[in-house]
Amino acid sequence: MKRIFLIIIATMILFSCAPILREEIMKIASRDVHISDMRKNPLFYREKLFILGGIIVNTKFTERGSLIEAVYVPVDYRGYLKDIEILNGRFLAIFSKEKGFLDPLIYRKGREITLAGEFIETHIGKIDEMEYIYPVFEIKELYLWKERYYITPAYPLWHHYYPYWWYGPWWGFYPSFHYWHGHPVRR
Repeated sequence: MKRIFLIIIATMILFSCAPILREEIMKIASRDVHISDMRKNPLFYREKLFILGGIIVNTKFTERGSLIEAVYVPVDYRGYLKDIEILNGRFLAIFSKEKGFLDPLIYRKGREITLAGEFIETHIGKIDEMEYIYPVFEIKELYLWKERYYITPAYPLWHHYYPYWWYGPWWGFYPSFHYWHGHPVRR
């Protein structure tokens, strides 16, 4: 019994440390991406492989393939997203037609991605009315993170029978559930 338990625990630990993208890509690609440096000196970074994290701003089809515009998010050694910093910047990532297409309904605004991409060039575009120089990457491998759902407090769920959101059966204490100021509560 102990042996089975140890095998299960060892397997869980082993798989919990697995990288998001293929190991060979994670080993050769750089995770130290400086978007501002790429915009200033694109020739130095050309044809180098990078691991990027991002939050999708827009996905659309172009002549070259599916084009993702994303806000850059740094990644750790396994490809997991780190915290967003104020001056991260944006990038474009192209998924070529030969590989298929990325459906804009699935790769929609707000979804999180991790990708391995080869830096190709810079592209001048616009963010609202401001001109912006985007680094452009060709996607070699892409991982779409599951959507996160945030649970809000029970405040919107409280019923008029309960005077405050913390009263009620979902919190386990409701001192005046059946009687409100000495009068029975009718349902």
